[in-house]
Amino acid sequence: MGRTSDARNKILEAAATLLEQRGYSALGVAEICTTAGVPKGSFYYFFESKQALALTVIDEHWTRQRRQWVELLGSDRDPLRRLRDLFEATAEVQRAGQQKAGLVTGCLFGNLALELSTQAEEVRSRLQEIFEAQIDLIEPLVAEAKERGEAGPSVDTRETARSIVAQIEGRALLAKLLNDPAQLETLWRNGLDLLQVPPQVRAALD
Repeated sequence: MGRTSDARNKILEAAATLLEQRGYSALGVAEICTTAGVPKGSFYYFFESKQALALTVIDEHWTRQRRQWVELLGSDRDPLRRLRDLFEATAEVQRAGQQKAGLVTGCLFGNLALELSTQAEEVRSRLQEIFEAQIDLIEPLVAEAKERGEAGPSVDTRETARSIVAQIEGRALLAKLLNDPAQLETLWRNGLDLLQVPPQVRAALD
């Protein structure tokens, strides 16, 4: 049983790396198995198709990311500090990826959304659920900042949370395109603009 589980983990690890670096369409089962160091038969023992594998990679990636987001956004720090913590952690992921692989890979979810949203309905639907879950995690923080007078009174909490998620995805895409994680350094300043943070509050954050 241990060896069987190990083969599955190797396939998932290889697929996650290759999906981030190469994308879905150009990736074949044989290459995944070669990278994982397992026979092709092992792949079909665990996954009925490449899409089934991609969905599993997506779910496992979200499990890890969601754990980090919950920890950062649920801390006892002020809401804007928590948001900054999230932005800094997001940038650090891209910096670490560049140091490890020599290139910025961007966001797995955003990459697959761009590639597969019009081709694979099950993948599109799952990614939509994840993006909505990210918005769900950020919206209470926006509401809290608004209640504390740290965000503008006219801010729509849901739409602002959606814009923050969109900004993260857009900046991750630029970072990948330019192979430059510094593109994510504007998240904080742009986030303050989206929240319509008053000048006196901004001054206190510096």
